[in-house]
Amino acid sequence: MTNEIQEECKMNMEGSLEHLRHSFKSLRTGKVMTSILDGIKIDYYGTPTALDQVGSVIATDATTIVISPWEKPLVSDIESAISKANIGVSPNSDGEKIILNFPPMTVDQRQDTVKKMKGMGEDAKVSVRNDRQRANNDIKKLEKEKEITSDESKAAQDGIQKITDSFIATIDSILKDKEAEILKV
Repeated sequence: MTNEIQEECKMNMEGSLEHLRHSFKSLRTGKVMTSILDGIKIDYYGTPTALDQVGSVIATDATTIVISPWEKPLVSDIESAISKANIGVSPNSDGEKIILNFPPMTVDQRQDTVKKMKGMGEDAKVSVRNDRQRANNDIKKLEKEKEITSDESKAAQDGIQKITDSFIATIDSILKDKEAEILKV
């Protein structure tokens, strides 16, 4: 019974870690990535549609993204969606494609990005600790209902703490690597 609680706790913590990695996609590092446009949708025949579903989205170099819509009339829709998204650049269009030129990041921008990243990391750690608390409460409930002994309860809680410690260490490692990536000029 405690094994199921530990496995469920581990799955929840893995979800928190995956959410952290997904959140990092919205951060700008030294080189521009097309994932910065992931949250932008345009109205395509009445359906909110991602940019990569209506054209090709390519990072041509470290500071430029080119969006080539498959249908010419979409150029203006894509331009307005990017402008509304406020991603830090203004779209430039030649009528057939949209070019986004991102200026190199300043030291201050890099430090602000690191602050955001650390905040995301703290949120992930809080989520992992909440998962630990829920699992420990479930184990204590089993002990209270006399379904497991106090020794089994203690052993299960120690196991959950080891899982928690490993996830916190993983988050710290990810944060350290991401910080180095962001601050690298």
